[in-house]
Amino acid sequence: MNPGLIPVTILTGFLGSGKTTLLKRVLTEAHGQKIAVIENEFGEENIDNEILVADTNEQIIQMNNGCVCCTIREDLRTTLSDLAARRRKGELDFDRVVIETTGVADPGPVAQTFFIDDEIAESYLLDSVLTLVDAKHGDGQLDARQEARRQVGFADRIFISKADLVAQTEVEALMHRIKHMNPRAPQQPVNFGEVPLASVFDLKGFNLNAKLDIDPDFLADDGHDHHHHDHDHAEGEACDHPHHHAHDDDVKSFVFRSKKAFNPAKLEDFLGAIVQVYGPKMLRYKGVLLMKGSDRKVIFQGVHQLMGSDLGPKWVPGEEKGSKIVFIGIDLPKEILLQGLEQCLV
Repeated sequence: MNPGLIPVTILTGFLGSGKTTLLKRVLTEAHGQKIAVIENEFGEENIDNEILVADTNEQIIQMNNGCVCCTIREDLRTTLSDLAARRRKGELDFDRVVIETTGVADPGPVAQTFFIDDEIAESYLLDSVLTLVDAKHGDGQLDARQEARRQVGFADRIFISKADLVAQTEVEALMHRIKHMNPRAPQQPVNFGEVPLASVFDLKGFNLNAKLDIDPDFLADDGHDHHHHDHDHAEGEACDHPHHHAHDDDVKSFVFRSKKAFNPAKLEDFLGAIVQVYGPKMLRYKGVLLMKGSDRKVIFQGVHQLMGSDLGPKWVPGEEKGSKIVFIGIDLPKEILLQGLEQCLV
């Protein structure tokens, strides 16, 4: 990995979920890091009004604590290459970039910019997508807006804001619902944007590493279909709060596992065909694979149609070999995918 690359964090979440509060806290905290913030929105909750002078011609403003802010008035690519160029020339000094997307944005195209564009990929390293979900309005937003569900599906980490405003049972129900949409992303409640920086930066969500983070509890209840959650009410609890098992969200995740090795050519053909057809509906997918003829793990991941793979470490003697792949997407045909993968095994 190139140590000279500038790490980038994409911050997403629905309007009012507290992105700006979180961002302000990260910007003003005395952590000694110089952060460039790219505001990709023109909502009423822009940082602009408070920190930036909006009606200046200069798009990029250096703040007194060394952070740099700019509002995008053209496309993201141009802004990123401009920032990188000015950093190389020594005109701007920053250690990392945070892109705050608009509340209704799909983070997919923003994330793809870092894979597709060679010039951007030479300067930047996409670290992770962080999604904020408002505990008070999250359920309603997830019901009503596919963009909100996509933001959850894309996330490497999820922060639940305003948890203090609702009952603990409601927060738990929301987290339970989110976990079925995206088991990869750890969730944590945050109050007033108070998040330790270690939970925000250098999460390596897009690194091709051999660690496939899927919540172990999720795997424990993976043996049945997720529609049977009536047992949650076994303790004589009145079922007056049924909504968390009534949801059949279109953003879902499922896991493929096998102890048999893959035939590399077959797998490549199958995955290639799948992303051609279902790419727009595939939000994130990631796997650690056992390949015939290789003594090393193969790690792969993708966003929409873009897929990358890498040789990982060797299988350790005595380690249980096998493949594990998690798919997160919108109405993906689970049976077609699982059977297709099954047919690629040796």
